Amino acid sequence: MTVQTASARAAQGRFDRLQAATAGLEPPFGVIDLDAFDANASDLERRAAGKPIRLASKSLRSRALIRRALDRPGFQGVLGFTLPEALWLAEEFDDIVVGYPTADRTALRTLAGDERLASRVTLMVDSVEHLDLIDAATGPRPTRVRVCLELDAALRLAGGRVHLGPRRSPVHTPQEAAAFARAVAARPGFELAGIMGYEGQIAGLGDNQAGSRLRRAAVRAMQRSSVEELSSRRAAAVAAVRAVTPLRFVNGGGTGSLETTTREDAVTELAAGSGLYGPGLFDFYRTFRPAPAAFFVLPVVRRPTARIATLLGGGWVASGPPGRDRLPTPAWPPGLRVTATEAFGEVQTPLVGTPAHALRLGDRVWLRHAKAGELCERIGELHLVSGGEVVETVPTYRGEGRHFL
Repeated sequence: MTVQTASARAAQGRFDRLQAATAGLEPPFGVIDLDAFDANASDLERRAAGKPIRLASKSLRSRALIRRALDRPGFQGVLGFTLPEALWLAEEFDDIVVGYPTADRTALRTLAGDERLASRVTLMVDSVEHLDLIDAATGPRPTRVRVCLELDAALRLAGGRVHLGPRRSPVHTPQEAAAFARAVAARPGFELAGIMGYEGQIAGLGDNQAGSRLRRAAVRAMQRSSVEELSSRRAAAVAAVRAVTPLRFVNGGGTGSLETTTREDAVTELAAGSGLYGPGLFDFYRTFRPAPAAFFVLPVVRRPTARIATLLGGGWVASGPPGRDRLPTPAWPPGLRVTATEAFGEVQTPLVGTPAHALRLGDRVWLRHAKAGELCERIGELHLVSGGEVVETVPTYRGEGRHFL
């Protein structure tokens, strides 16, 4: 006789409710557990310790869920990922920072030619070449373009020969930040509105990965050093820029670093989004553990042997360095795993493990994507479940006919 733990009983009850709520749907489909989503939002607010969180839209990719998050008191403004997306969102939301530089000349002309859009959207830049591109695309313009300087937040060691973190901006030192601020201030038609720095080596790297204890210790030591170094350097960079021009905001952090970034006095707002969905990559942090809130459901369509159940599709692999951590995670029934020779395939995924023996044609398997918003590039709508029923079905960006990246 198998004795279930309290956590196993809770998981069983949860998936029983999710299964019952979605019994009338034909897979594949996507589900958001709203109770988990809201609990994750509350936890992000707690970890932010009073500082506003700018919502990373790429992590949700559904306007309905962006609205839901921004209706909360702890969230303020959007961190977009492309300028066309920002222009679309600006029809509804009035404070959008595009998190990555753009070279979309058509979108730049649209922005520069509309005073309302220009007041709602801030572009990301990190070089004078970006300013040149904007000027060349728009020509003389009646509006000022707001820009945000991205400060490189990576940890550099050995005189810059060792680079730990995302490779984003060439602006690393306070002196370089001040020089760029002077270049913007001297340039007609621009306003330097803010500074952003994303410490991906802290926010996006779990410190409790399975495997080598030595590697875990190395990651934790690196992150402690990076927190200390960045806090000092970012404060100096912000002070150097403020000596040139006033700033509306200083943005930092991500879902994985809210506790440390919020302690920096120089940072006025944080950034997060993935923690609302709780994807697989966020299973490996010591200080927080979001509840899995986003799922996709696939049907069993083959039984090649008594020990294998094969799903339709499944190869929804996340971006980033290739590895097992970029693969989806079977969530229910528990104990399922992929085969080493096929893993998650484009059109079929064989699963093994004891639960596979009992699965029959038409049964459903619940899975989690490794990352957050990328799930929505595969499906047109999300079924929102709360209290054991589907309370709403909302479109993803894809469901609204929008494909930004």
